[in-house]
Amino acid sequence: MKPAMETAAEEVTEQGQEKKGCFECCIKCLGGVPYASLVATILCFSGVALFCGCGHVALTGTVTILEQHFSSNTADHALLNEVIQLMQYVIYGIASFFFLYGIILLAEGFYTTSAVKELHSEFKTTACGRCISGMFVFLTYVLGVAWLGVFGFSAVPVFMFYNMWSSCEVIRSLQTNVTTSADQICVDIRQYGIIPWNAVPGRACGAALENICNTNEFYMSYHLFIVACAGAGATVIALLIYMMATTYNYAVLKFKSREDCCTKF
Repeated sequence: MKPAMETAAEEVTEQGQEKKGCFECCIKCLGGVPYASLVATILCFSGVALFCGCGHVALTGTVTILEQHFSSNTADHALLNEVIQLMQYVIYGIASFFFLYGIILLAEGFYTTSAVKELHSEFKTTACGRCISGMFVFLTYVLGVAWLGVFGFSAVPVFMFYNMWSSCEVIRSLQTNVTTSADQICVDIRQYGIIPWNAVPGRACGAALENICNTNEFYMSYHLFIVACAGAGATVIALLIYMMATTYNYAVLKFKSREDCCTKF
């Protein structure tokens, strides 16, 4: 029979080892988290949500402004309405696709970390696994290039609304400058090609332009387009991070047989 003090000491030691083992297990799990893929996923979800949500509402406000102030004939902007409706449906598809794609890339990032090999003993890759990883690399690069175009395209309405806002600021400042008439300050939407040249009135000048800038539709659409553009930029950054992560993960799968090959990306 062991003394009670020795038994108690052994129990304390065993409890300490159990706690230490749990701590080491947590550290091991945290060390195997693909932090780059995790950050990219959060950034991608946020950017796509901002782009799709704000872009959808901003497009609706843009149609309202055109119908009320720049195109009184419905036939003149009928094609534009169809294009905007199509873009809104495309926005729904983009949001759904990137939600699934982000989850898949995050799962692949966890799959190719060193934690997989450590938790499941010897980890063997197959040609199919390497092929799937290579496909993710190619698809991510294609999406990155495509979103650069989306980012540039989303800056166009921001430029248009900024020109209108700048013209309104010039009209407001004419109170101190009597040499220029407010009616000489105009914005012609027809020059951007979104409505035909025979659209009536097609442009707004002076007080009419200032009234447009004071409407809620203009204020909301302008700021929502800015946020949507920022969201597109955030998505581009997320895809760049995904490019690095998927490329590195593909290299890990290709050289997984090497004992010194491990990844925490």
